[in-house]
Amino acid sequence: MEKISEKMRSAGFGTAVTGTGPDDNYGLAQCYGDLSLLDCVLCYAEARTVLPQCFPYNSGRIYLDGCFMRSGNYSFFNEYKGPEDRAVCANTTKKNSGFQAAAKQAVLTAVQDAPNNKGYARGKVSVTGTTNESAYVLADCWRTLDSRSCKACLEHASSSILGCLPFSEGRALNTGCFMRYSDTDFLNKEVENESSRGNVVVIVVAVVSSVVVAVVGVTIGAYIWKQRYIQKKRRGSNDAEKLAKTLEQKSLNFKYSTLERATESFNDNNKLGHGGFGTAWNHFQSGTAEQLFDPNIALHNSFDSNVKNEILRVFHIGLLCIQEVASLRPTMSKTLQMLTENEEHLVAPSNPPFLDESTMELHETGGDPFYLPKTADSVATMSHSSFYP
Repeated sequence: MEKISEKMRSAGFGTAVTGTGPDDNYGLAQCYGDLSLLDCVLCYAEARTVLPQCFPYNSGRIYLDGCFMRSGNYSFFNEYKGPEDRAVCANTTKKNSGFQAAAKQAVLTAVQDAPNNKGYARGKVSVTGTTNESAYVLADCWRTLDSRSCKACLEHASSSILGCLPFSEGRALNTGCFMRYSDTDFLNKEVENESSRGNVVVIVVAVVSSVVVAVVGVTIGAYIWKQRYIQKKRRGSNDAEKLAKTLEQKSLNFKYSTLERATESFNDNNKLGHGGFGTAWNHFQSGTAEQLFDPNIALHNSFDSNVKNEILRVFHIGLLCIQEVASLRPTMSKTLQMLTENEEHLVAPSNPPFLDESTMELHETGGDPFYLPKTADSVATMSHSSFYP
């Protein structure tokens, strides 16, 4: 409908075709002839909000007192009648024979005039014997029809709408046209130089749209720049990346004397954690995990025990996910459940994978069916996780 929107803002009428093959979709929208271009844009906007209510059906028609919209999966642009044509009568007030005669005359005149006036006609016929009573009529054919099809559609519409008499108002909702009569003046005032006014409206809409697009673009750009700046600030310098690249390109072979000097003769105070997890694991075992908290969080003296417990719980779950025995690690769905449900019980984690000081071999575990004690090769496995809300 975006293609039609542009045409509606400039001409009050538009068609569009999107998709290919069985996915074809045809659209048509048109404002009635007495509607100003500004009111036309507003009416079309309202119709667009109503059309989605037709889904999941593959077609729909919207008749408003000002405009029409239709969408379907085939080309209906030249259709002027169909099984869904009908009249809608306002059965509240019955009129006398004088009004009925005036309404018939106004309807028949509109049927004759519209095909030769780009499918549009409006009229007013005074009721004989009265001074302030009249019958008002509006007729509109869709601009995709030729004059012959337009006349045929209006003739069919007039025969159905006159069936609403003696009631004071009636509408014909036909495939290729719309017609209405009433004892109330519903016709909009015809404005001179409507085309020039329409051009002004189009220019204003275009300028406002451009400004909105520019503002949105600047906002998005500023947001992206800010996010990149924050990420860069969090990441700090790229020294770690350079180090990782260096470690990938060079072998980690050091002289014994170098290692001895670097560790102060292998002093236990300079001993790193086992496999990178020793520090976290040891703090968990000794119940001092709070010492791992970022000092910037400032939770050491905080009275908010809930926040502290949440962090400790995440820390606990993290250790469960890196246990040496793969079969003991929770699945992704189980991990999400533990993170989102505080009442979920957490089992005590076993040690993470690291090298034994005495044997320098991976711990042997009989409980891991994928562990092969006689080989140093790793066994590739596959896990499948199911997610539940």
